Amino acid sequence: MDLCLSGGRVIDPRRRLDAEADVLIEGGTITRVAAGIAGGVGPGVRVIDLRGKWVMPGLIDLHTHLREPGHEYKEDIATGTRAAAAGGFTAVCAMPNTTPPNDNRAVTELIVQRARQVGVVRVYPVGAISKGLLGETLAEMGELQESGCVAVSDDGRPVMNAELMRRAMEYARTFGLTIVQHCEDLSLSAGGAMNEGPVATRAGIRAQPGSAESAMVARDLELCALTGARYHVAHVSSAESVRLIREAKSRGLPVTCEVTPHHLTLTDEACAHYDTSAKCNPPLRAAADVEALCAALGDGTIDAVATDHAPHSAVEKEVEFEQAAFGMIGLETAVPLVLALVRAGTLSPADFVTRLSAGPARVFGLPGGSLADGAPADVTVVDPEVAWTCDGRALRSRSHNTPFSGRALRGRVALTVVGGSIVYSGEQPA
Repeated sequence: MDLCLSGGRVIDPRRRLDAEADVLIEGGTITRVAAGIAGGVGPGVRVIDLRGKWVMPGLIDLHTHLREPGHEYKEDIATGTRAAAAGGFTAVCAMPNTTPPNDNRAVTELIVQRARQVGVVRVYPVGAISKGLLGETLAEMGELQESGCVAVSDDGRPVMNAELMRRAMEYARTFGLTIVQHCEDLSLSAGGAMNEGPVATRAGIRAQPGSAESAMVARDLELCALTGARYHVAHVSSAESVRLIREAKSRGLPVTCEVTPHHLTLTDEACAHYDTSAKCNPPLRAAADVEALCAALGDGTIDAVATDHAPHSAVEKEVEFEQAAFGMIGLETAVPLVLALVRAGTLSPADFVTRLSAGPARVFGLPGGSLADGAPADVTVVDPEVAWTCDGRALRSRSHNTPFSGRALRGRVALTVVGGSIVYSGEQPA
């Protein structure tokens, strides 16, 4: 059935639109955005009253761990995409650190096929930079691109070898792929379970300095200048990394970056009482880093908000802090956490949409990011004022490792539409 999303506040920065309007969806595409459409539609169009809600292009997550193949006990494509839909994401980029890793055509094609069979949102695979994610030999990037990969990354493992990274950038440029780097100098971070600073000292936890990230950023920016390849910094977390990226952009380098909601929201104090759900990599930083990240998101230095949704089972999280796995789930809490920055004046509503939709689409050259006439009908509807309390065990992810469980949040997804089909509505899947 065709849809008319009626009376909401339509926010589409690409169209320079922020006004009450109706969005008409016919045959899976957006055919018209204007005021007063609902009164003239025929009986074959379902009209949905969205007064008081924000209607925007579908959100896109550049950094999602769906865990399939190999770790389906944590998450799989079916559960992960349902969590994405509940979080307002109409598309996610699936990272390659699966088992086996996504370093060849067969694994990419499996992910694409499974997404078509059981996924409820669009899934874009990210291939590996190196075979086996070992940082020793380049993966076949041409093959990965042909089979559906939109970028390449050894995410979770930095490419330590500078010569290999140079060659990776050269090959990625040949195939029109973006290099995505988990920036971490392992010689500096080795053994560190949280951010180096007073909190780690008081807690007695081995730590890693922010320079473990910024040193790798600095190296790779020089290689980016050398090769001209598109380079993307994953989950940037430190003030110094932001400074380096801002400077690189001023030089005209093809550099982009993302930040997670948790790095915008939490500091290393969240780890002070050994809460393993707050253990992530890069680690939560100091308040000054959070301030720098928020400012960079507001001024556009940071191109996108990405969740780094990293599901883990209780077996991997309910252990001693230093032994626990890194990472937290984030698909279903991203919207309220970033909306808090809008209420704080850090972001405008248009910035909110850009960083979660148009920005991510631009970074990887993906479809979406606008409600343009003729565009695929991928739409997210948010109720910005609804209050709710996060319950990790009530979220749709198969795993429950979130430090926001029990936290009062404001703003929630009301409707998610992918290709003209409602994939999430309110509290229940459509």
